[in-house]
Amino acid sequence: MAEASLARSPLLPDRHPIQDFFICDVTDAIPKDDMGSMEHPIFSLATKPDVHVREYEHKGVKIAVMPSALGLATIHDKDILIYCISQLVAKMNAGVELQKTLHLKAYDVLVSTDRNTDGRGYEQLKGALDRLSGTRIRTNIKTGEQEVTEGFGLIDNWRIVRQTANGRMTELRITLSDWVFNAVVGREVLALHRDYFRLRKPLERRMYELARKHCGKQSEWAISLELLKKKCGSTSEDYEFRRLINIICAEDLAHHHMPDYAVSFDGDIVRFTNRGTIKPLPSPDQPQFPLLDPETYHDARTVAPGYDVYFLEQEWQKFWYESGHPELRDPNAAFIGFCRRRHERKPTP
Repeated sequence: MAEASLARSPLLPDRHPIQDFFICDVTDAIPKDDMGSMEHPIFSLATKPDVHVREYEHKGVKIAVMPSALGLATIHDKDILIYCISQLVAKMNAGVELQKTLHLKAYDVLVSTDRNTDGRGYEQLKGALDRLSGTRIRTNIKTGEQEVTEGFGLIDNWRIVRQTANGRMTELRITLSDWVFNAVVGREVLALHRDYFRLRKPLERRMYELARKHCGKQSEWAISLELLKKKCGSTSEDYEFRRLINIICAEDLAHHHMPDYAVSFDGDIVRFTNRGTIKPLPSPDQPQFPLLDPETYHDARTVAPGYDVYFLEQEWQKFWYESGHPELRDPNAAFIGFCRRRHERKPTP
């Protein structure tokens, strides 16, 4: 059984290949002084309806997550929020005034989160929206410098704007909660690898979130098995959680499937190692990347319409380091040229 598990790819098929898709993660949408909600479990890892109230406390942060009759919002339901936030960040980077209510195409949501676009995919989308709007959170953490002291949901409401004759939703209207919206406006977000949506297991997704938050651009990050279980929000027995972590680490060793970070397990320590897809922080003796003028970002949006210029800046920095960090006579002109060439090579639709 174990050999068969290792023979199969732990990643789901890439159903809808998309290039240069920038994702921002809502679970990191918390002020820096709170260490980020990626540190705290909000979404259920269960694959069946979870109707239990979750209470969590760590370093002074208290969270109670209360389900509706349909159960808690799951980590797969969170895909919808990730998509919504990616749209808001793109609008913000383009200088568009943000609104809490988003008008979306259901098909785009399904494709961008690597979901099936058949009837079952649309029904699952409805269920996810119901759980996101029904789950209530009570916490003392902050977003956007505003402390939320009453209970709140992840989205305030949603409705189908137009429905085709066969019952599939084609357009959606989703209103985000103040908590989520304030976090986006405060730019308290992180980029995710697109293969996040292809991870089969809820626990793998949660582990990646934690690595993305805590390891970030560092070369590695280690955490005890006990604390990892707490941060994941796992309800498994200790022996079962250890077994699950062992399987994930063995699969990653065989397939290198975990995005951005390799994961290994030794004794009671789980270790995440930066694969280099997220450039490690430069050492003090390395040359620092030149700063760009604020006007340069505006010019970059002009020559590369539709692109997230901050994502392009990360790509440019990576290229600069890997090229031996040559001296740039005019960093601003060099960056604009990089953006122009990217758009000419691959225009956005």
